[in-house]
Amino acid sequence: MALRREPHVLVVGGSDSSGGAGIARDIETIASIGVRTCLAVTALTVQTHDAIMEISHSSPSLVADQMRAALQANKVAAIKIGMLSTAEIVVAVAGVLRENPRIPAVLDPVLASTSGRALLEASAIPMMKQDLMPLCRIVTPNLIELALLAGSELAVDEVGALQQGQQLLAAGVQALLIKGGHASGPRSTDVLVCPNQEPVRLDNRRLARTMRGTGCALASAIAAYLAIGGSIEKAVRQAKLLVFEKIWKHPI
Repeated sequence: MALRREPHVLVVGGSDSSGGAGIARDIETIASIGVRTCLAVTALTVQTHDAIMEISHSSPSLVADQMRAALQANKVAAIKIGMLSTAEIVVAVAGVLRENPRIPAVLDPVLASTSGRALLEASAIPMMKQDLMPLCRIVTPNLIELALLAGSELAVDEVGALQQGQQLLAAGVQALLIKGGHASGPRSTDVLVCPNQEPVRLDNRRLARTMRGTGCALASAIAAYLAIGGSIEKAVRQAKLLVFEKIWKHPI
């Protein structure tokens, strides 16, 4: 079948019944770039655009089996990882990545929802840092997630954020995109940090409007551009432009 030969992004994450984030946003974003998706669902959520009422976790073995089936069925050229929920799922996903080391993985370390509900158990954060993050081609934390992953207070400026980023690189992370959306000021600056390279700043004006699922969309777009053969810096630049245009045209 021709479908099997087309590049796919394997999306590993949770559902969002409102459609504003999670795998719904992932599929929408990746499809807009012209790349196909396959899925491993880590959790089912009951939520609106304002709150999460209920979360049902998939079993770790089910998540791993979904990933392996998707990898067997399709030409998976990149993996996008979002909500993982539990420490056991983190370990299961890391196990499948170790089986497929040549496929680039993009990790959006989803720790909490926009409304503030935890989406990853606190006990899973050390396992994410030690077992999963070093296997990923790039990790895309916002400033709050960066501080939690680094075990530090929230950075007050770019210098502090870069120090936290360097801690994670020293622990084996291959690349970080530190997202500046939670900062203040008229400009929103993301910083791409790779070992032994100067940081690359990607700067846009800060939009007054917002959109749910921007973290999902950005990581998914990076994965899609990697799937079609872009370098990490090119994929990040293209993905950031795509998401900026989405927020401008279709705020939620």
